[in-house]
Amino acid sequence: MTEIKDLDKPEGSPAAALSGVTPSRRNFLKFGVSGIAAATVSTWIPESVVAAQLTLPVIEKEGAPKIGEQRVQMTVNGQSHSLNVPANAILLDVLRDRLQLTGTKKGCDHGQCGACTLLVNGVAINACLSIALQHDGDNITTIEGLSRGDDLHPVQEAFWDHDAYQCGYCTSGQIMSAVALLNDPNIGTDDASVKEAMSGNICRCGAYKNILAAIQSARGKMGGAV
Repeated sequence: MTEIKDLDKPEGSPAAALSGVTPSRRNFLKFGVSGIAAATVSTWIPESVVAAQLTLPVIEKEGAPKIGEQRVQMTVNGQSHSLNVPANAILLDVLRDRLQLTGTKKGCDHGQCGACTLLVNGVAINACLSIALQHDGDNITTIEGLSRGDDLHPVQEAFWDHDAYQCGYCTSGQIMSAVALLNDPNIGTDDASVKEAMSGNICRCGAYKNILAAIQSARGKMGGAV
């Protein structure tokens, strides 16, 4: 019988690579919820796809910027990127659309929910409120850059151990904020100080108790570095 191929999923496409993947809690905590559209079956990104994504070659030259574009140089998860972007390009969109780092989520798009939180030079910011060109020369860390191969970051491990998520959409932002506050010596170690520092990250599922427990559990394992 002649094999009939799915024309909507050409070989080598992301859709083809994602088909038939078994969800993994470990992949979820390393890379966030899949960015596949709601019209498709939701799934997590397989390690093979993410590995290829994280080993993208350094983009050294894109050619001359077009009219209305400017060049920005930034280091993202340890890789140097030189990109031509419109002057009004938002950092969140550049990371998701240009670099395919979709673990950082677009939630409210107004800086109110914290789903897009990432680290710039070690400081937590809302990527949806930040112009990409503002970060020329900066060192950016997203959720994809926290783990070391199969070894989860202590905060990721603690979120797993304490079931500190439900739907998971806010989880990457929660984790990035937690990493920042645990690295900040000016934030108190008591529960009230942690709650205040995390107040910019909204969890519509209400997993705050478990999130707090995870952060405090990870405190002793951090070692003072991202």
